[in-house]
Amino acid sequence: MPRGPTRDKRRTYKSKDQKGFPLSSKDKGIPKHTLEGKSDLSGSSEEEGSEADFVFFDPKPDDFHGVKILLQTYLDDTQWDLSGFVDLILAQTTVGTVVKMEGDDDDTPFSIVTALNLGRYKDHKCIKELKEFLLKVCQEKDVIRDLRLLMGEQAHDVGLLVSQRVVNLPPQLLPPLHDALFDEVSWATEDEPTAELRNSFRFKCYLLVSKIYKHKNANQKNNRNLIRRSGSDGGDGIVYIKPEDENFHKLSLWSFSFPMHAQQVETQEASNIVVCFFWF
Repeated sequence: MPRGPTRDKRRTYKSKDQKGFPLSSKDKGIPKHTLEGKSDLSGSSEEEGSEADFVFFDPKPDDFHGVKILLQTYLDDTQWDLSGFVDLILAQTTVGTVVKMEGDDDDTPFSIVTALNLGRYKDHKCIKELKEFLLKVCQEKDVIRDLRLLMGEQAHDVGLLVSQRVVNLPPQLLPPLHDALFDEVSWATEDEPTAELRNSFRFKCYLLVSKIYKHKNANQKNNRNLIRRSGSDGGDGIVYIKPEDENFHKLSLWSFSFPMHAQQVETQEASNIVVCFFWF
């Protein structure tokens, strides 16, 4: 949706990046990053000294397969309407960003960030299944009551923050990427054509589902436990796969975790855990 002159976010900047980081930016801003090596989704590098421009784009239908790959383990190994979920994300162009590498012939998305109103989309199969999944895996009595409220009568106030990316996304992109999202949410409360749509972006709280590692010797309760907020040192035996999740965790009022089964990585020291954060 055109934003007018006051909504133009187009800008360009350069910064040096660390070896092996790939990603892109958006048509509302074009950040450039120098890469020491070209990286694919798995983080391998080649052609040292190459420069990559990362561009932020509005979601579009052509991004379907790439975004679906990024979200393939979003709800662990559960069989659910992932295709419908991706369709919802790509149809909401007012709020949402897909990051790509400029000049990439494959047009591969390296990140997707958006916020979906749980009440607005409550009748969609994918949202119903997502709610059922989270209520099923949450075993904390002091959390599930709040979770039921968020999924039910308070759903119109809740933004499901979907933030999935390749692990080696350039860290310099993360602040403008999330700033762009919250700017778009703010703009949508003013720019959407109807009061109903404008109100659907007046979120009072956000819900985030993400993945972490947790050390096995950390205090656990049947491997399903409430994760307390950790300090900047990643305490409580938590290893944040995406560093930004530590900040979200600090902001959260509560969180809960459950073991992950899809693409399980388990060692003597740590195992995969999926965690759900909630914050205002």
